[in-house]
Amino acid sequence: MGALEVLLTDVLLDAGLSTFDIRARTALALPGYYRSEKRWDLLVVANGHLLLVVEFKSQVGPSFGNNFNNRTEEAIGNAEDIWTAYREGRFGHYPPPFLGYFFLLEDCPRVHAPVSNTEPYFKVDPVFNRASYAKRYEILCERLELERKYSATCLAMATNSNPTAISFPSPHLSFRYFAASIEAHARAYVATKS
Repeated sequence: MGALEVLLTDVLLDAGLSTFDIRARTALALPGYYRSEKRWDLLVVANGHLLLVVEFKSQVGPSFGNNFNNRTEEAIGNAEDIWTAYREGRFGHYPPPFLGYFFLLEDCPRVHAPVSNTEPYFKVDPVFNRASYAKRYEILCERLELERKYSATCLAMATNSNPTAISFPSPHLSFRYFAASIEAHARAYVATKS
């Protein structure tokens, strides 16, 4: 995901942030609430203000089922941890940071196959009935934003072929929308400092 770091760093620089404020390989640990620290993938800390935090995740087959549940729990838990740490003043008393979640999913036939639910006691939300793992990740990303766990999410799908084909199942979850949201947040901060 190194190319993604470079691309988002360019977006942040174009928005007017300093290269010294952007962290992409080192010094990525932030305090949590339920744990002492977590290492994120991209941070912007400008003048002591936590401005932006981004998590990059990916998944390739063949075990989509177990990994989907693990990734879901991880995404929700990380968001809960950082927002609670923010509420408790771990990052000072500044406006809330932008929290981004980028997910890259292998685009293969298995990820598009309908998945059944076991439902031994209670019915699941109908939106999950026969939903493929690709659709379930789309629902996850949409709901992470809807519930304000993340400021913006991106779901990218890429084939494991040469050349690689990249697609986005939803325009709202596209990289273009994700990057524009990050840029807007950074520009708003820069505008308050000029």
